[in-house]
Order: sequence, then structure tokens, then C-alpha cells
Amino acid sequence: MTFDSEQLGQSKADLVETLRTMRRRASRTQVWLAQRCNMSQTKLSNIETGRITPGLIDVELILRALEAPPELVTEVATLARLANTEWQGKRASWRRGLEKRQAELAGLEVEATTLRYFLPAMVTGLLATPEYIRASLGHSPVDVSKTVARKLERQAIIYDNAKRFTFLLTEQAVRWAVVARAEMAAQIDRLVSISHLPNVRIGVIPLGTFVGRGPLNTFTVYDQRLATVETFTGRIVFQDARDIAEHLEVFGLYEDHALFGDEARAALGEWGMTYRS
Repeated sequence: MTFDSEQLGQSKADLVETLRTMRRRASRTQVWLAQRCNMSQTKLSNIETGRITPGLIDVELILRALEAPPELVTEVATLARLANTEWQGKRASWRRGLEKRQAELAGLEVEATTLRYFLPAMVTGLLATPEYIRASLGHSPVDVSKTVARKLERQAIIYDNAKRFTFLLTEQAVRWAVVARAEMAAQIDRLVSISHLPNVRIGVIPLGTFVGRGPLNTFTVYDQRLATVETFTGRIVFQDARDIAEHLEVFGLYEDHALFGDEARAALGEWGMTYRS
């Protein structure tokens, strides 16, 4: 599924208008509908005025209470899913300053307790050396000095033992030569070092491992409340429970095929040796 910012913004307005119109056409009051949906009238009022975005469960309860026909259920459910999705374009991030994005990520990391990262192409900033971080931002048409500094500051979070991190990296992500050979060896050494932290699990998936589902995108899941997916032109933020559940399911599949602990460190050591010769 593809998204653009205008489509996502319009979907929220369309969803609000559709739900409000359906209730009025059914000649039902907010009090009646709120009681049937086991929600407060204040919440329903906020949904109908666009102050809050209803999740799919809220929408399903409303549709069921209003006895909506199947074709309308499908249409409104699609609107609800889009309304719970946010597009963050890369060009917009460049305009407002990449370091502001780092502040947003830091906020997500502080709030979450269990964080899962699937990395099919590159090493994420939390695990990266300064040289790797700077090189990975080389395509940005703006000054990245502040962004590099903020990325390095964010790395302190992985030493917080109140949090649990799982990083899954494909062999390609580990071995993709973002920096010179000696610096790549140092980057892989850093992965080995971090893998010893008690609250961090680093899993690697060697090339040739049979996995029935392709590694389409880099994604991160924060607890069970939010998932972000990276693309070349930006990132998609999913807040709907079903989208998050699907990403957790895919993550679990990849996790089942990954090497951890000493096996992962052995593989990393072998891959690091290719940059030392």
C-alpha cells in the first residue's frame, strides 16, 4: 500500500464526516450511540469533531451499533486504517532540520520499554560508530553535524537496564560497506561489544537462511503501540493495533531464524575478518 500526505490528511476528515453523518441518518443521539459502544459521550463527541482519531475497534463498534451495510463497513474501515497512519517525508525533515527528527526518536525511545528493530539493509544509529553515522547521512543535502551529535547522544538509551532491545540484522546489513574497510571492521566489533549488554539481544540472519517472507523494509516496533517503517523517501508511522500486530508477527518470524549469543558473535567475527585482510 502506498500513501501520500494529502491522502492521509483527507482520510481523517472523511472518516469524521462519515461517522457523524451515519449517526444522524440513523436518527440516533450521541448518548445512545456512546452507551451502545461502551464509550463515554465525551469520547464520541471528540471523535465526531475530529479532536481524536478513532481506532479500528472504535469504528467497528460504531458501525455495528448503527447496523451499517457490509459495503459501507469495508469503506469506513479503510478510512480508519488510513487515519491511523502518518507519513513523514524526508524532504520535510530536511527543511525543518534532521536533528529535530532525532529529538522525536529519542522521545519514542524514552517512552517505550520493549523496542524491536528489523534491519535488512544497514546498521541503525543506536548501534553505529560515529564514522558510520556520518557516512550514512552523506546523501543529505544539509549540514548533518548536529544530527550526528544527536544520534550519538541517543545511544545512551541502550544502557538503560529498564528497557529491552532486540535488533535483528541480515548479513547484508552487517556487511554493506558504508565506510572504509578498517572502519567497517570497527563497526562490526561494536556490534559484538553491544551484544554482551544484559538488556540487548542482537540477532543476525546469515545469507542462505531459508525464510519464507522477504525482508522488504527496515522497521521498528515500540512496545505494542506504534511501528515505524522506513522507505527511500520517508517513513510511515502506524498506530493502528492491527498494523502493529502484523509487524510483530513478521518480526517474530525473522527472530525465529536468527542467530543470537555466541552463535551471532561467531558469525559477526567471521564477517569482520573479511574487512581485516
